[in-house]
Amino acid sequence: MVIIKILKIPVLCIIFSFSISCGVKANYTSEKFQKSFFNIGYKEVYYALQESNKHFKRVIALPVQIPPIGFTHSFGRLSDLDGDSNDEFEIEYRHINNPKNHYMIWVKPVKHGLPIRKEQIDQTFELKDGTKASYSTKIARRFNLLVFEKNGWQYVLNINKAVSDKVTPEILVEIANSVNP
Repeated sequence: MVIIKILKIPVLCIIFSFSISCGVKANYTSEKFQKSFFNIGYKEVYYALQESNKHFKRVIALPVQIPPIGFTHSFGRLSDLDGDSNDEFEIEYRHINNPKNHYMIWVKPVKHGLPIRKEQIDQTFELKDGTKASYSTKIARRFNLLVFEKNGWQYVLNINKAVSDKVTPEILVEIANSVNP
């Protein structure tokens, strides 16, 4: 019995040391994780939204609600490519230790929106304001999409298919309904 008690102390110390070292590593990884997004043009959502409002010369209303899964980071950017047809505002929500918790919002003017064919639509929903929303599991390989239009903008809510049991089409509709002009 004495040997077992003596062995427990070093084992607990090793486990405690490991958990501390993992915590330190997570902080370093978080900084590296953030930097990887900043290096490809992402920034804080607020600043990216301001830049996008100025670029498009009108205000983009965002959903108030987010999916009921954990996120550790959010990033935004304006994609301002040649011409106007590919310009869009993007937000990414990520969890550093759980890559399947990945949610994106794309917003662009309706006239340059993502075309959706009938065969790509799994379900159609009606939002509270009467707007039609199309849900698709076929457009993107790893994401389910809810696409709808409000106030001259096309919104595309993208959720990783790996969390589709937690973020159902109905939840995406709730999120879409939280966009207020």
